[in-house]
Amino acid sequence: MSGMLGKKIGMTSIFNAEGDLVPVTVIQAGPCKVVAVRDNKKDGYSSLVIGFEEKKEKHVTKPVLGQYKKNNLTPLKKLREFKGFDVETVKVGDEIKVNLFSVGEKIKVRAKSKGKGFQGVMKRHNFGGVGGTTHGQSDRLRAPGSIGASSFPSRVFKGQRMAGRKGFENVTVRNLKVVKIIEDDNLIMIKGAVPGAINSVVELIKI
Repeated sequence: MSGMLGKKIGMTSIFNAEGDLVPVTVIQAGPCKVVAVRDNKKDGYSSLVIGFEEKKEKHVTKPVLGQYKKNNLTPLKKLREFKGFDVETVKVGDEIKVNLFSVGEKIKVRAKSKGKGFQGVMKRHNFGGVGGTTHGQSDRLRAPGSIGASSFPSRVFKGQRMAGRKGFENVTVRNLKVVKIIEDDNLIMIKGAVPGAINSVVELIKI
């Protein structure tokens, strides 16, 4: 599945051709540089390694910097590998722009969800809390209660729902419609919401 990288700008709403107000997420899609080309002869499969957003040379290790300079490229912050491209027509250093997509097509977007930090069981697992004071917590209405399993097996089962870190996980949303593309500014507007915070990097993937 071919695709590219972009940066989430934020949300707004626009009017479509029928005059309906459509909520959209604005994404700066590329331009992305082709950093490496994998082919069936050498690697056993075909794909492109794509980079997004330039990075200062002082923040790159010398071996990696040598690879960039060998291909006359500036260091890039984010690298991803995408299959589905015709690798015969692409070479290292080429740019992949937002015209990879077209208005009206359905795509999927993958990104890291917003991190919520360490959260309790009510927010993390939707425990009942007030009014559902079972499992022994008579005086702590937001507590998880007993987690034991009696004298047998005398241990806590793996996967028990408890407090912990919430969010900042890979989330993929499918069948999002491309509403508008502004090629001059490398902007793509997608109907609905996509995962991630503002300025976070997202993957735009053709279905």
